[in-house]
Amino acid sequence: MRKPLVSVLLVGLLPGLLSACVSFAETPGERFRKAIKEIEAACAKRKLDPNEVCGGVAKLKPADPLATEEGRFAHSIKIPNSVPEDSGYKPGMTPEQYFDHLCKTEAGEFIFKTVEDIDGIFQMRPREKVGDDHLRHLYAMEDLYGHSLGESSEPEGRYIGPDRYSFFETPPVSRQEPEWKKQYRHSSYFSKPDGTVKVARYFGYNGRDLKTIQKEYDTTRRSRYGYTWRGISRPRDRELGIVGGEFIVVVLETKEVLAVRRGYLRGDTEPPRLGMVWRRPCPLSDTDGLFIFKVLKPATRKPAYQGGGNGSN
Repeated sequence: MRKPLVSVLLVGLLPGLLSACVSFAETPGERFRKAIKEIEAACAKRKLDPNEVCGGVAKLKPADPLATEEGRFAHSIKIPNSVPEDSGYKPGMTPEQYFDHLCKTEAGEFIFKTVEDIDGIFQMRPREKVGDDHLRHLYAMEDLYGHSLGESSEPEGRYIGPDRYSFFETPPVSRQEPEWKKQYRHSSYFSKPDGTVKVARYFGYNGRDLKTIQKEYDTTRRSRYGYTWRGISRPRDRELGIVGGEFIVVVLETKEVLAVRRGYLRGDTEPPRLGMVWRRPCPLSDTDGLFIFKVLKPATRKPAYQGGGNGSN
């Protein structure tokens, strides 16, 4: 018995029709921009109280990775396994398919060389401490994957201690420590740098009481090794609700790359919440900061740093 011609045609056209449906499906980027317009429209209809900010997430601008010297340097680094400009995206890929592809072909920990007996490290590019609005925005943060509360507020607590490094250095960023912290932090935490210092150094942590961590300022760093970070930006990533980032460990003097940790995070809008909801990191975020210890192995036989660097206060 011969099959009706219409049925044969439909069967033959079905794969193409399905592909077309996928291609023209609304993307996470389109849904996010629609949500922002809804926020703006809702705020425009309201009579705001004096000093009230309505729709803070809608007022944020896309991050500029090259706005700072630290950012420009991070993006100038050449690593042995840089991500290709052609990410492997194929027309018709769903966000899930594209995310799985990036996780399989690009994400992971890549260690090119390790170093023993390290006393301390230098944080080359401090992360900005941000609020919920930034986390709900698709474009406001350069590296959502690598962002974590510990890395953006008090990273020294992650990296120093009896079984970790003796000291942690960072550019002398003036952190606004709230008054309530004074009973939980060493008094040196609240000191301010003058115009001559180049480094803030943290040391003395006993691994139990955060009040044992002390801070001093110096005109020169003691660290020989450090780390920085950068976001990954390619044409389709954000539009499909995918953000990526790289954590890079380097020799400070030569800028040799010792290791890279690269990961991706997938998100989408989720009504009735107006903004992005992030889930499914690959690999799992390094919330404990353990990756760097695999590369720069802490010293075990040297006495802990006791403070007193040049120019300290």
